[in-house]
Amino acid sequence: MKLKVVVALIAAIGVVGGTAAPNFARDQQCGGASWYAMAGNRTASGERMDPSAMTAAHRTLPFGTIVMVTNERNGRSLNLRINDRGPFVHGRIIDVSKAAATKLGFLGAGSAEVCIVQI
Repeated sequence: MKLKVVVALIAAIGVVGGTAAPNFARDQQCGGASWYAMAGNRTASGERMDPSAMTAAHRTLPFGTIVMVTNERNGRSLNLRINDRGPFVHGRIIDVSKAAATKLGFLGAGSAEVCIVQI
C-alpha cells in the first residue's frame, strides 16, 4: 500500500528520473531568435564557437542546460545546449548556431519567432 502512495505522489508532482518535468505553461519563453557563427571565438562558457554544433546563447540559463527550441512558423523543433550568453538585441530570447538555424528553417531569413522550454 505504501508503494502505491509513493508512486502516486511522484506522478502527481511530475518527477521523472529525478528531475521535475517541464511545466510548459510556466517554463516556456517565446520571442525572437537569430543565429550566429563566430567560428573559433571563445563562448562565455570557454568553449570554442562551433557553427556546426547544436548550441545556443541565452542570457540567464546555466551553461549545459538543454532547451527545446520550436520555430513557430514551421513547427520544427530541436534540442540545443546552452554554452554562451546573449542575445543582446531587444526582443530576442535566444541565439542559435548556424547549423541549428538551418535545421529550424530560418537560416536565410536570419531570425524567427520561437518558443523555448528547458528539458
